[in-house]
Amino acid sequence: MNPLEVLRDSLYFFKRHLGRIAQLCLPLVILEAVLQQGVDSAVGADGFSGYSVIVGLLVYPLYTAALILFLDARSRGEAPRARDLLAAALLQWPRFALLTALNTLLILIGISLYFLPGLWLMVVLAFGEYLLVLKGLAPLAAMKESARLSRGHFWRILLCILAVMVPLWLLKGASVSVYPPPQNPLVSLLIDSIHSFLQLFTTVVLFRMFMLIAEKPEP
Repeated sequence: MNPLEVLRDSLYFFKRHLGRIAQLCLPLVILEAVLQQGVDSAVGADGFSGYSVIVGLLVYPLYTAALILFLDARSRGEAPRARDLLAAALLQWPRFALLTALNTLLILIGISLYFLPGLWLMVVLAFGEYLLVLKGLAPLAAMKESARLSRGHFWRILLCILAVMVPLWLLKGASVSVYPPPQNPLVSLLIDSIHSFLQLFTTVVLFRMFMLIAEKPEP
């Protein structure tokens, strides 16, 4: 399994289906950015950062689950309607939100322990969302199975994640340098929405890797 081939195939898919992905996810991505702005404005720069996490838990599971369902459908040659995908994603929301909360908590704790444990957890838990949405596993079971599937593939998964996230982090940093705080609310909304939407490419990349690993026969 060549990570470069995974990235190439994922980029081709993302570009080919960009319109459908935008139609499915972008409204919720923008809603999330609007809510984040509202929370930031209400609590101030020194306010409790947990409110931003709560906003993410409200919206992120919806568009991510919908995207995963779309990816799975396209892998089988199907073309479901956006509203059907969103309806199915809504049913997944409680379990997905719990999984996201657990993953976020563990990764933040890991990052606080000299960063590397957080990076390790990010890789080990990378497939939990797909297992929950596509296999119907409970959050803890999905986390456990993700750890099992990632065994022996750590560096490949890490390379794929960093190949997507590092350019996005640099892009976000560059945008902040060009438009430093305090930003115009519309500019801030545009930057945050574009950044969050582009992060969906990570979901596409990890789905491709998940499918390759999950379909690999046991030795």
